[in-house]
Amino acid sequence: MSYDSTDNRQLEAFRSSWGNLTRITTIRILAQCVFFGLFLAFVLLTTFANLDRYPGLRLWVGKFLEIDPLIALATAVTTHTVYKGLLWSLIILIPTLFLGRFFCNWICPYGSMHHFVGWLFRNQQTTETIAANQYKRSQHIKYYILTAMLAATVFGSLQIGLLDPICLAYRSFTGTVLPTVSMPVQNVAGDYRLYQSAWLIGFLLFGLLAMNLVIPRFFCRVLCPLGALLGLLSRFAWWRIERDPAKCVGCHRCLLHCEGACDPHTRVREAECLVCFNCIEDCPENALSYAFLPTRDHEVVGTDTPRRKLIFAAVTGVLFYPFVRTAGRSTRAFSSKLIRPPGALEELKFLERCVKCDQCARVCPTNVIQPTWFEGGLEGLWSPILDFQMGHCQLHCTACGHVCPTGAIQRISIDRKLGSGEHADQGPIRLGTAHIDPGRCLPHSKNIPCVVCEEVCPTSPKAVYAARGLHTVRDGGRRILTATSNTVTVDTQPGDDDAAVQSTEQSPLPWKGSKTAQYYLTIRHDDGLIETHRITDVNANTLTIDGEFAQQPRPDSPATLQIELSVPRIDIDRCIGCGICEHKCPVIGDRPAIYVSPEGETRSKHCPHPDRNRSLRLDTDY
Repeated sequence: MSYDSTDNRQLEAFRSSWGNLTRITTIRILAQCVFFGLFLAFVLLTTFANLDRYPGLRLWVGKFLEIDPLIALATAVTTHTVYKGLLWSLIILIPTLFLGRFFCNWICPYGSMHHFVGWLFRNQQTTETIAANQYKRSQHIKYYILTAMLAATVFGSLQIGLLDPICLAYRSFTGTVLPTVSMPVQNVAGDYRLYQSAWLIGFLLFGLLAMNLVIPRFFCRVLCPLGALLGLLSRFAWWRIERDPAKCVGCHRCLLHCEGACDPHTRVREAECLVCFNCIEDCPENALSYAFLPTRDHEVVGTDTPRRKLIFAAVTGVLFYPFVRTAGRSTRAFSSKLIRPPGALEELKFLERCVKCDQCARVCPTNVIQPTWFEGGLEGLWSPILDFQMGHCQLHCTACGHVCPTGAIQRISIDRKLGSGEHADQGPIRLGTAHIDPGRCLPHSKNIPCVVCEEVCPTSPKAVYAARGLHTVRDGGRRILTATSNTVTVDTQPGDDDAAVQSTEQSPLPWKGSKTAQYYLTIRHDDGLIETHRITDVNANTLTIDGEFAQQPRPDSPATLQIELSVPRIDIDRCIGCGICEHKCPVIGDRPAIYVSPEGETRSKHCPHPDRNRSLRLDTDY
């Protein structure tokens, strides 16, 4: 039967009527708006200030991740345990066994985004819409993705978070949406957050949303592994869409607004049905209903996916494990930038739990937690690391562990982090160890006074301390013209001393001391006596010393000008790797003069395997 455009206009007028607010589809749309608003509220509330002011929020801001049954299943397979917070996933899992795949079109915030974009921007003719909403073989892909990812989890490689819709939603809002929205109002709201892979996260979000203009609900129908899992479970649902062939006249109106492309006009594919109820309201003959235990004769049971392709997908997931582990990025060949947040588990255990949701990055008050690029290899893509050029780890902050939904970052107390109180015998949690690059350090290589790293070091006693020493300044070899008991007048050009650097230009004498550096004059007398005095004043080329000379210098005697600098040193027994020294270092460019690496980290020092133990030690087996 052909579709009448006049009937279409009448049907659309009915659907938009304010007199039908009690329709099931209206209730569904309201539920979508409520849950998306709740998700957005949780994302906005996930800040250090809010969680510190209202500790009760810690129990709620991650609930969308905790009710995700795919996260619960995957982490249970990798760790052989179920993190207690993930028991909330039963709220979705159990109703799915009764009602079908309702989560995708009633609750899922990521699915609601795709639904809204498709509704807002698609403007196709009726025949094109019907064709677009028919079932396609490409909808098998999500089952292959689910199979491959679950196969990888058997070996401890958790990659569900790459395409899980809730993880995608959190990562997209944290890494791209909120920073982009706050960019124009940064003068009012403060500096917007920076994330090193924001461009990829943003373009991935934009690309997936744009695909809705080609295939409605593209991500939900084709890629979503959570939708695939719920689709497998929906075959056991008690309430399902039922089609009465005796009433159906083949008008295909049920395909006009079908969100799952589940073919309600023929044999309903329950695994693809999103329980949107659009087909029931669109049917003019009441041939469709939501029935209790309808007959299976009018349904396609299961996913109808080729078994050989599923086996190949499982083999792909199995092979993923050795392919990424043999690169060694999570063990022996670890990156010097792979520093995990405080409370993180040992690396391989961490990778068994982290779902790459970036909740920890959102709550971090200093923007130091960043989604990785390839610092942890392909297996660790988008997992959290600390980038100390972005920020530093605050001494009294453990918020990241309180929002982690899977326990990859443990919930620790401030006393445990600092090694105080009842944890004093364990010592503080060390994220890594600071190192100094002498070639870039201002006092080390350029004789420029700088004590920033020592000043900002938060430990007590300080892990960064100053070792004072005398260094001959450039062109510091001079000849004395005249002298008194406490002053000397020197030539304004370098002398002939072999230790001095020669110069043909006139050199000023800007060698008056300061709080961070002192200048000294060393005199070598004819009888071999050497004396050194601090310079207290400089007037042109006349230097005044502190005290008096033991012997009054003779004209033409050699003099050497030296600077006493505070050169930073690291006490590795006290350094906790917080990174504030690296973050505040005034040397800018490709790398600061002081930097932190994961050596000495607490999380791996008790690991017996030498390839995974990153404690500070010497390898004597050579």
